[in-house]
Amino acid sequence: MRKKPKVVTVRNAGELAEALGLERADGIELAVRSALNTKIIEVVQRRGLTHAAVAALAHTSRTRVTAIMSRNTKDVSTDLLLRVLGALGVTAKVTFGRAA
Repeated sequence: MRKKPKVVTVRNAGELAEALGLERADGIELAVRSALNTKIIEVVQRRGLTHAAVAALAHTSRTRVTAIMSRNTKDVSTDLLLRVLGALGVTAKVTFGRAA
């Protein structure tokens, strides 16, 4: 008989990283990259832009933009996420606080 998986509830990216056996810093990086990705998707959808149009604005390939839009960013650098945001006319504001 199969053992039922243990359910773990986490409140933030840092706790998620710990639950997955990663460093807390990895969780923070995931949270930042996710926020960048979410904003890109939001702006592109709101403006009704095609992947090709975004790629031209950001001087990258349509394939990479498609990866970003489908949240498949494993091979996409944080620098590229920031470059795409900048090309869309959006700036990122970084704030600092004590880790929970």
